[in-house]
Parts: sequence; C-alpha cells; structure tokens
Amino acid sequence: MDLNDFSVGGVVDTMLEVPIVPSFTRIGYETRKRVDGWTDLSDYDLTGRTMVVTGATSGLGRAAAEQLARCGATVIVVGRSADRNQGVVDQIIAETGNPAVSQVAADMGRPDEVRALADRILSDHERLDVLAHNAGALTNERENAPDGTESTVAAQVIGPFLLTTLLLDRLIESAPSRVLTMSSGGMYSTGLTVNKLEMPADDYRGTEQYARAKRAQVTLNEMWAERFGGQGVHFHALHPGWADTPGVDRSLPTFSKVVGPLLRTAEQGADTLVWLAADDEALDTNGSFWLDRRIRPIHKLGSTRRNDTPDRRRQLWDWVVERSGVDPADRAG
Repeated sequence: MDLNDFSVGGVVDTMLEVPIVPSFTRIGYETRKRVDGWTDLSDYDLTGRTMVVTGATSGLGRAAAEQLARCGATVIVVGRSADRNQGVVDQIIAETGNPAVSQVAADMGRPDEVRALADRILSDHERLDVLAHNAGALTNERENAPDGTESTVAAQVIGPFLLTTLLLDRLIESAPSRVLTMSSGGMYSTGLTVNKLEMPADDYRGTEQYARAKRAQVTLNEMWAERFGGQGVHFHALHPGWADTPGVDRSLPTFSKVVGPLLRTAEQGADTLVWLAADDEALDTNGSFWLDRRIRPIHKLGSTRRNDTPDRRRQLWDWVVERSGVDPADRAG
C-alpha cells in the first residue's frame, strides 16, 4: 500500500491484497470497482484510435477487443486461424455496430508469421495507438515452435518482443501510444531466470513454464519502459486476476472447478487492459504492473526479488534480442 494513500479505497485494497485469494477473485474486482468509483468503460470514446489485440478470439482477448470496439476504436483481431478470426470479427461488428474491426491471422510463436503480421499492420494503418499482447496458452506437456524453442516462451516472450520491435517506429510516430502485456499473477511464484527459462521435456511442468514466461514478460515490460519510454510509448503489464476463460478450463480443470464460483468473468478480467488502453492515467507512469486499475509490486516473495538482478536482466534482454533476431536499438528513432 502507498503510505500516502489512506483513502477508504486504499485501505480496502490493502485488506484485499494481503490474503491474495479474495484479491484475485471477483470479490476483489467488485469491491474495488465500487469503493474506488471506477469510470465505466462505456464512457470512453476511442474513435480514431487504432488498437491491435493478439489472442483475441476467446477469453480475455475476445472480451477486450469487443469492449474497445464498443468504445469506437479501430480494432485488429489477431489469432492463429483466419476463419476463426473472421467469425469473431463478424460477431463483434454485429454486437457493437462498429465496422472498423478487421483481422490478421498469425501464430505468435512463429517468427515468419509475426513479421508478416507487422507488415500487414504497417501497410493497412497509418497510426498505432495500442498494441496489446494477450496471446498464449498453458500446455501440460512440452511443445516446440518450428525453430525448437519451447512453445510458451516462443509465443509469450520472443513473439511479443519481435512484434513490438517491428512496430516500434509506428508506435513512436503515434505517441502517446501504449504497449500492454497481459501477464499473470502466477509469475509471483517464480524468479527471473534466463538459463532455465525453457524447461526440458523430462522435467516439464506446464504451470511452472507458464510462470517463468510471465515473469520474463513483466521484467521486459520494465526494460522496454526504461529504454524507450522517453520516446512517447508507454509500456504496462497487468494481470487479470483469476478469470473464467476457456484456457483456464482446459489447462487447469481442477482449479477451475474448485474456484469456479469465485472466478471473474472474461469481461472483468479484461477490464484493466481496456482501461489502460483508454484512460489518460496510463500516460502518467511507464513500466508499471497493474491489477484492478492500481499499480502493484512485481514481487511478493523475497526469493524472487533477490533473483531480479541488473545482470540477469541484461542477460534476458540480450537473449531475447538474439533469439528474435531483432534489436530495438537499431530501429527506434
């Protein structure tokens, strides 16, 4: 808790955060929304702003894309299947009455498809106000991307880094712009690692691999802000709390069944993502990590804090530059 925040909302928020469980469930969402007096998302007018949402065909991404369209934004839906993407686009247009919704098919774990996605965005849109990284899934057995990279790392660490780099100049030209990364509270359980970022098949645990990738995402978010935040691009990461999505049902069925009544809806889980895309408060800071429209620490355990060293951060950045084949320092400006 911010020691200067002795408002009712601040006190209530701290009471929710300490035990964690209510904070991440719909209880935390509904309580904070009421106590803090949130602006309704429907009050934002995003007409004329262009926003890309990856992983937008279901769950949190689907909910975010629809709400952004309701607010008048030009929305590009990104998913792996063109047919499925188009079905979602048609639904969003029908439900929102906003015709400025389109799609591009791309697998974020395949660099060639990420590059084609970037080319398409750059050719079709003169500005880019928001790039929202939401694609990714938790797999229980190790799967590899075509280049041999573990699939979670490929789609959630390398792919977003590559896409952000390829679109960086356009984001700078469109400033103030925003790059938003949907992470997970699961990253609190693991520290930053580079040498062990990709888990081997014989010791693979999907939830741990997912947590390592999410920790890397949050660290890179801070590093993007440190290196390029001064050029008008605002980088923020967030976690949605525990939301009831197809991915959770598929990957964590026992958790979904036990916690089910307390899980957030996809719309509740996507709320802070949409709010960060729309509200000017997102321009007041850079490199922050959010839950329920408030900045949160990226560490809850001393062990993960000790692993988060400047040297290890540099190693992570250099590793992703090498694996993605692009260096943002060569493109921005």
